[in-house]
Amino acid sequence: MSTTPYTAVIRRDGRWWIGWVEEVPGVNSQGETREELLTNLREALNEAIEMNREDARKAAGEQFEEVSLQP
Repeated sequence: MSTTPYTAVIRRDGRWWIGWVEEVPGVNSQGETREELLTNLREALNEAIEMNREDARKAAGEQFEEVSLQP
């Protein structure tokens, strides 16, 4: 798993907590507690990263190089 820090934007909405990951479009979730929301966001983020990784490797073909990038 990556050690890159990500930023969750969260808020309470009635009895629910809702949140988004700033750096990855489409990664959002909800939970009945703040802790449940954060767990759900971590799971959604991990799933999105893994799907993106698979898609990138398929698009690159059989021979590719992985290079670490820092923003």
